[in-house]
Amino acid sequence: MSTVVENLVAPVTFTDGAVKEIKKLKDQQEIGDDFGLRVGVEGGGCAGMNYILGFDQTKEGDNTYYIDGVKVFMHKAHGMYLAGMQIDFQDGLNARGFTFNNPNASSTCGCGTSFSV
Repeated sequence: MSTVVENLVAPVTFTDGAVKEIKKLKDQQEIGDDFGLRVGVEGGGCAGMNYILGFDQTKEGDNTYYIDGVKVFMHKAHGMYLAGMQIDFQDGLNARGFTFNNPNASSTCGCGTSFSV
């Protein structure tokens, strides 16, 4: 069962560009209101851990946050790896996609989607 966290500050933040892109993707893919954006980590990648970012339904052990109008699901255990992280969306000539600025990462890989703590 998911827990709605209303009085706590969400462990992650989104830039305006990220919020705009998330809402655009949700509308384009006609994702239902029972889905939210899953933010988390999983083992793997060239630096040890990969970021998880995608639409999903709530799962056992999740907290639910509302960040700038976006419903976010995050497993309780992932908060310690992601606390203070900012998610941005880049749409430039050199790069296009979501980027992760994680102050907890001791190192990151060249692609920016894998990190170690």
